[in-house]
Amino acid sequence: MLCEQGEIQAVEQVSGWLGKVIGTEVSYDMPQGSVLARQTHLTLSSLPASCPLPQFGMNALLLSAWFGHLRILQILVNSGAKIHCENKDGLTLLHCAARKGHVHVLAFMMEDLEDVALDQADKLGRTAFHQAAEHGQLDALDFLVGSGCDHSVKDKEGNTALHLAARQGHLAVLQRLVDIRLDLEEQNVEGLTALHAAAERIHPDCVQLLLRAGSSVNALTQKKQSCLHYAALGGSEVMARALIHAGGCTNVADCQGASPLHLAVRHNFPVLVQLLIDSSSDLDATDHRQQTPLHLAAEHAWQDIAEMLLVAGVNLNLRDKQGKTALAVAARSNHISLVDMLIKADRFYRWEKAPRATGSMATGCCSSGCMAWSQLVITPAKSSSRASWPLAGGTWLRASGRKQTMT
Repeated sequence: MLCEQGEIQAVEQVSGWLGKVIGTEVSYDMPQGSVLARQTHLTLSSLPASCPLPQFGMNALLLSAWFGHLRILQILVNSGAKIHCENKDGLTLLHCAARKGHVHVLAFMMEDLEDVALDQADKLGRTAFHQAAEHGQLDALDFLVGSGCDHSVKDKEGNTALHLAARQGHLAVLQRLVDIRLDLEEQNVEGLTALHAAAERIHPDCVQLLLRAGSSVNALTQKKQSCLHYAALGGSEVMARALIHAGGCTNVADCQGASPLHLAVRHNFPVLVQLLIDSSSDLDATDHRQQTPLHLAAEHAWQDIAEMLLVAGVNLNLRDKQGKTALAVAARSNHISLVDMLIKADRFYRWEKAPRATGSMATGCCSSGCMAWSQLVITPAKSSSRASWPLAGGTWLRASGRKQTMT
């Protein structure tokens, strides 16, 4: 359309005709012989990629606000355009200008147009304030705040502007919303706070900002998920470390009984697994299938993660709902090298717990190889199809606190 191109002179020439139709939806597939097509020389194929397509019901007035063409908007209004229009999603002129950050258009509407509804909601229940927050338009947000908009209004999903800015990672907007004291603990219909929203989309900077502002690190959603669950799902060590440092509980179970450690193991995030182990996570916690993190590592053949858990010290005898230990799970899936690792770890655990003889008997036991440490733990059984177990004896020695007397 002409308003998309900013061709003011051409619009002025046809403004009399436009005044009769601009209150209705513009059709981009008008025949080439029509007045509009002849004047604009624009077809659907030549629209810019950022243009809202006709199926969204964008008329000429809305497009002028969307693209920030103030002069054209003024011409259309003076030609009798219906200013209280909206597209099929319920977006008004104010929504369009706020979403795209056109403060000069917002100023014109608020100062020169009558009966502009500052807090009118679209079909998602979002106001112009929501639009500015969601799309990172700080100047537009400031203008709307200065115009007296409702800061605390929620959309139909229960999201405040704080949720929307946090979800999209708009740090500057989020800081401004914190400064105007929006409620940090407000939850949407799914029970998510703004901190959950930032954690879910993996925005560490936003998470840290909200933590500094005083957001509750251990708030739970309707599914009983904490922010640390979201960090585990996304594999973000930086975010998880910030949450733990702020007092995030590592042992909270969600509605399926999964702890953050379960999720980090299931999604194969070794660095995060190690962080959670070091942060005193319960290594033997069970989910709704009575699976421990080691069961999950065995099920998915995450050998490096299984090694971390074994070094940290886990209970190898725990059984899932099917009555299977982690060893049985690995064997069922034919994960040979992992089976080898688990068998040797089990033998080592048994040896470690066994009563120790003293004096010459102990020396004889070790030297004669009754537990054959080097063969039992370090050397895997020979098999062309079996990978070497990467866990060195030294690692186990450090984990157990024992030294060279065991070799």
